[in-house]
Amino acid sequence: MSSRITMPPGAPSHAAGESPWRSLRPGEVAAFVSLEAVAEEVHLWALPLAESDDEGAAETLLSADERDRAARFRFARDRRRFSLGRAGLRRLLGIYLDRDPAALDFAYGPAGKPELAGSAEASGLRFNLSNSADWALLAVARGRQLGVDLEGIPEGRDLMAIARRFFAAEEVTAFEGFAADQRAEAFCAIWTRKEALLKAFGAGLSLPLDGFCVSADPAAPARLLSTAFRPAEAARWSLADIALAPPLAGAFRAALAIEGPPPHYRCFRLAP
Repeated sequence: MSSRITMPPGAPSHAAGESPWRSLRPGEVAAFVSLEAVAEEVHLWALPLAESDDEGAAETLLSADERDRAARFRFARDRRRFSLGRAGLRRLLGIYLDRDPAALDFAYGPAGKPELAGSAEASGLRFNLSNSADWALLAVARGRQLGVDLEGIPEGRDLMAIARRFFAAEEVTAFEGFAADQRAEAFCAIWTRKEALLKAFGAGLSLPLDGFCVSADPAAPARLLSTAFRPAEAARWSLADIALAPPLAGAFRAALAIEGPPPHYRCFRLAP
C-alpha cells in the first residue's frame, strides 16, 4: 500500500504552503490527545533535543535502565539527546494513558523495539521514536504496529557505494538513474522508507535491507513494492512520507510505516 498522509476528517484545513504542524506547550497537550483519538488516526510529534533547562527534570523521569543507557554515551551531547527523547516519550505516553510517566514500564522485542509493558500494555497503545541530530520524531497509534524514521539529508558521502552495499537491486537501479544533484534526496527517501518498515516489522538489522524493495522517487508516493522473505507482507503495510515543517523541512526527511490501510494523521511540535 502507499499513501501521502492526509489530515483527518474534521481537522482544520491549511492554506497552500502553510504547515499542518501545530505547536503545543506541555500544558496544552492534554486537550489534543486521547486513547480514543489514536484509535482512528496517527499522532506525530516533533520533539526538540537541543540544550534545555529541562534536562535535570527529564532525567528524573527515566528508569534506572534508561539512566544507565544514557551514561554509556561517550559525548554529553548524545547523553542529552537520549535523555530528552526518552523523557519526552514518557511524558506524552503518560498523557495518553493518564498515568505517571515515570512509572511506565517498557518491554523490548528481540531487535530492541520498545513496547508498553505491565498494566499499560492492555491499552493497545503503540508508538515508535526516531531521532536525528537535535530532533526526535514520535509516532503514536492504537492497535496497529508502526515504525517511523527521521534522517538528516546526507552531504559529502559516497551514497552510490552505500546504496550498492545495502539496497535491493531494483532500488540501486532506480537510484543510479538520478542526477548527481538529486541523489542525496533520493537516497534519504529510500533509507527512511526502509528504516520505517524495519522498525514496524520489529526486525531491526536481523532483516537485511536488501530483503525488501521500496519506491525510490522522493517526489512520488512511498510504497512497499515487494518482500523476499514473505511476499504477502507487501499488502499488510502502508508506507508514507511525512511532510515536515521548519526547521526540519529541507534538512530532514521522514517516513511512517503502519499496519493496515493508510492512516489519517495529526502533527504536533512540542514547544519548550
